[in-house]
This record gives sequence, structure tokens and C-alpha cells, in this order.
Amino acid sequence: MFANNNNNYSRRRFLSHTGLGMLAFAGMPNLLQAMEGMQAMPKMPPRLANPQFKPDVEIELFCKPAAVAILVGQQTQVLQYTARLLQGPKDTLTEIAGSYLGPIIRLHKGQKVRILLHNGLSETTVTHWHGLHVPAEMDGHPLYAIASGEKLVYEFEVLNRAGLNIYHPHPHETTAKQVYHGLAGALVVNDDEEAALGLPSGDYEIPIVIQDRLFDAQNQLVYVRHQHDRMMGFYGDRILVNGKADFQLDVDSRAYRLRFMNGSTARIYKLGWDDGTPITVLGVDGGLLEQPETKPYMMLAPGERLDVWADFSGRPEGSQLVMRSLAFSGVLPSMGMMMQRGGLAVGSEYPIFTVKVTRKVSDSPKLPHTLAKPHRYAIADTANPNRPVPIAITEAHMAMLLNGRSYAYNDVQDSERIPVNTVQLMEIFHAHGGGMGMSEANPKQAADHQNGGMGMMGHGMGGMRQGGMGGSMGMMMSMAHPIHLHGQAFTIISRTIATGNEEHYATVRDGFIDNGLKDTVLVMPGETVRIIKPFQDFKGVFMYHCHNLEHEDMGMMRDFLVV
Repeated sequence: MFANNNNNYSRRRFLSHTGLGMLAFAGMPNLLQAMEGMQAMPKMPPRLANPQFKPDVEIELFCKPAAVAILVGQQTQVLQYTARLLQGPKDTLTEIAGSYLGPIIRLHKGQKVRILLHNGLSETTVTHWHGLHVPAEMDGHPLYAIASGEKLVYEFEVLNRAGLNIYHPHPHETTAKQVYHGLAGALVVNDDEEAALGLPSGDYEIPIVIQDRLFDAQNQLVYVRHQHDRMMGFYGDRILVNGKADFQLDVDSRAYRLRFMNGSTARIYKLGWDDGTPITVLGVDGGLLEQPETKPYMMLAPGERLDVWADFSGRPEGSQLVMRSLAFSGVLPSMGMMMQRGGLAVGSEYPIFTVKVTRKVSDSPKLPHTLAKPHRYAIADTANPNRPVPIAITEAHMAMLLNGRSYAYNDVQDSERIPVNTVQLMEIFHAHGGGMGMSEANPKQAADHQNGGMGMMGHGMGGMRQGGMGGSMGMMMSMAHPIHLHGQAFTIISRTIATGNEEHYATVRDGFIDNGLKDTVLVMPGETVRIIKPFQDFKGVFMYHCHNLEHEDMGMMRDFLVV
């Protein structure tokens, strides 16, 4: 079950446990007011525009119910982002015609941006800028969720290098439902380094947002029907691309830049062309790679993005190519696989979209040999080279946990307190224990934290790693989890797989692209992933969680407190 968290903390005790007292006085004065008498997730007053902030781009962003045509027949009731440009370049907003997805927001590194979010829903919401490096107050933490009819102002400078990011809701316990019903969009950052490459752009740069949905006989969306849909994640039986069923992309016989995003709440894809054509990858979550990589297929988990060079030169007019999700195994426990009913079974093979060459052309850009110079950290750069910060994945009975704990706003642990302007070694792994906190799992290790350690010893996890309470249940329930860390992108430095998991792992391992900067990483059962993540510039609370959004809403989310 979920950890038993006491919701009756006094304001003073909460501030002392989370370390927010200093921050509240230093730069978050409204937080003190929000703490008074709180019994659940506190609600911050909606942030107003700062008259001293001079934006280069100003956008009004609306979230509201809508009806759109997705399937033949009756329109589907959805939730939708719409936007209006108040100030800035004309190409800042691009609608995806006929789609429920929000407009593509295009920003440039160095721009100062103001976004005014209007909540036209019947429930609270807040928007997170997935992939952007912004202050904690601008990150879309559930603390800042606004009620129906309220407005929230975001103001930040674009610090990111060029890349494809996401904007989507992040309210406490209802993120998945709002995303599933349509609230999501792409946010593209451009910079001078990328522009110098002359990559395909305009009509030759295509977003590919992949989602799965389940419809009833009246074309209305069906969502979670029982607890199994939360434990395993919710899976639809129709694939949508850019909000459209049976998507076909008509192309010229030349090179294109395809910007892939997994917008599903839980489904993992293994993407490959039906004729076996290798895939040329230009970039991942955090932007361009140093040089293109060629892969037989690409793994794409919820929240991940891929930047792909797709060259249709030499293909005859009228020819077709199908992007498919290829067969793989091991991402769900055997029990979960057996309980799937018809439709698109997880790990089965099925089409995603069709490409049709409709025009023969002679000119096409050439693939650059080198792309960019992302800054990759080494272990020597970290503040804790011998004591990685732990992110322990626990699958327990009716609960999905991180570091043995369910999410609570008043529950920052010692290992989750990170000094600002440091670079941290972190280790993500499966811990087959359940329902217990760090100190219960390993008292000696908890003491090590309090004596100054920034994380548990990577291979001394005691009950957390080896089994402990509920270990056999955890191993039976073991499944893949896409772990997303808010804030700056990280570097993957190693993946190791435990004995007994090799057969399943062999079906996915060649599809990981680990040389770029990431903000979401798929961790397979039995796998340990080590990453290096910077925590620079901003103090405050930044979330980390499973981007299987059903799991997130069940409590598989925690906070880092950067101090």
C-alpha cells in the first residue's frame, strides 16, 4: 500500500522537514501564506505578471473542452490547448490543422518569454514545460495549480539549447487524465548552432506525436476502467499521429527532419521501417547529438523525443514506406501481459503511420557529418563520485513507489536535498522491496545520509536492492519505467542488466540512444542506469517521477529540494 504520510504537519514542522523555510524567506514569500492550516497539497496564489520583466515573446495559452473529428462519424469530446500570440515573431505559434493537440510553440535560445495560462477546465490544472530549464516557480509543480477560471503567469528566459520539448498538464493525481483527453503540445527551441547546419525546415520538418487511445461506439474517449489500468498503465487500441487516425505523410523524394514525441500515457514503442531501412538519429530529448547515429530501430518511451533524418531520395513516385512498432518483450510483468484484452498488445507489432512519395524532386540537403557539441559531464565533475543519489523503483501491491515512498508534499528525504550549482551522480534501479521508507529499508544507510552523504552507496542498498519486505511480489510485478527528471538534462553514463533479464533486454537494447542529453530514460526490469545530472542556477522544488502517467498519478513521484 501507499506509505502512511501524516497530513497534519504544522507549518513550522513542514518547513523544517523540507528545508523550505530559508527558501520561503529568500525568494518565495507567498509559500508561507500557503502553508497556513494546510491539510493536503497546498495551493499557491496564482502568480501575476512582473512589471519589471520585459518579454520578447508573450503568449496567452488556454486549456478548455472542445470537440474534434478524430474518427469517421461523431466528433470526440476532448480537452485542448489553444493559444494567441500577443507579442513576438509571427512563426512563434503553428497550429496542427484538424488536431486536438496544442499549437507548436517555437522559441529561440535567449528569448524572454511570458505565458499567461487560462484555466477553462472544470478542475484545477497547471502546465509543465517538459525539458525546459526554468526556475522552480515556473516549472509547473502541482503546488502552483490554478482553479477553474483562474490565470497563472509564467515568465522565464529560454536557457535551453535547440531541441524538441513538451508542454502538458501536471496537476496532482490528475495529470494522466488531462493528458489522455488531449492536453499536450510541442515546444521547439532553436539556436544559432542548429541554424548553421541547414537541416530540413519549414514543410520538410514534421512533428510526429504518437499516442494511443481507446474509443467507444460513439467515438468518445474511454479511460481507466479498473485498477489494473492504473497498475500496468492505460493502453488504447488505436494509434493516433498528430491527433489523427490512419496517418499518412505525403512527401517529396528528398530528406526530411522528423521530430518524434511519445505522447502516450504508458505505451512504449519500438520504431522501425517496414522494409528494414536503418534509421538515422540526429538528436534526443536534450537536443542534437555530436554526430548522427544509425540504428536498426529506436525505442521511444512516454515523454521521450527523437530527432530523425529521413531521406526518401531515390524512391519512386507512388512508393510507400510504413513506420511500425516492432515486436519486443519484457516491459510488462507476465501477469500484466496475460490480462491484456485484444487490441494492440504491448510489445506486439503494428503500424504507426505510412509515408507516400507523391512528388519526384532532384534537390535534397546532405546529411552533416557533425552536428553539435552538447556538454557531457564526467564522473570527475560530480560532487559525489562514490555516493550516487539513489532513485529506487519499487513495484509493491497496489502501489508504485520511488525510494520506497509514495509522493507527499511534506516528505523530502536527505538524499533528495541537492546543493545548488552542483553536478550529481545518480543511480536508477529496481528495488524489490515495498511499502517502506529509506530508513526502514537500511538504517545504516539513512545515517550515512544524515552524516553528509548525498545518496546511498550504489551497491550497498541492503533490503532496498536485494528484496526485503515484499521482494517476491516486487519481482513478479517488475516492469519498465520511463523516469523523468525535471530541470536540466542529464548524461547517461552506463546501463547494466541483472542476470536472468538478458533475453528480454536483447529485444530492446539496440534501440537506446545514450550519447545525447536526456531528461527521460527508460529503465527495463533488472536494469541499473547511472546518470550525471547538473542542478544549476535555480533553488527550489523540482520533481522526478515515472512518465508512465498512470504511475505518476498513483504516487510514483518525488521532489528534489535544491538548496
